[in-house]
Amino acid sequence: MSMIVWGVIFAVVICVAFLAVRMSARNEEEGLQDTGLAIIEFNRAFPAEAIRALQATANGRAVFVRLHDNKAGFMRSMQRHYACHVIEPGRVRVRGSESGTGLIVEFMDVPHHNGTFEFASAREASEVSLWLLGNYVAEPDKTLPAGDPAAANKR
Repeated sequence: MSMIVWGVIFAVVICVAFLAVRMSARNEEEGLQDTGLAIIEFNRAFPAEAIRALQATANGRAVFVRLHDNKAGFMRSMQRHYACHVIEPGRVRVRGSESGTGLIVEFMDVPHHNGTFEFASAREASEVSLWLLGNYVAEPDKTLPAGDPAAANKR
């Protein structure tokens, strides 16, 4: 009789372990491919910011956000929560990756988010780089001198 009880307990423990492994594997696979979830999470962190566009990485683990006033934002899936931040002008460096479909991004304010972000196509990567470039240029540098418009290129 005792052998049957131990057998049942052992079977229950094996079933619970199997279900726990399956659930944790599912959580690791979930990313930010769902743009609705990305919008909700970013607006929860920054309710005053209006989103113009989103671009997720190929693996769905990160999303770059274009905001209404040409600022940019970033979110990354951190297993059980999402890290979101608005990128301050001049506080990011961007280079193209070797693959041609990715960007190597350095965040000066949050260096733990630095990395190479691969996109589904080179077009998506270039679009995000333009968002970040628009965010990088300081406001005084965006205005051209009043006299000669070609003078801006001679600085």
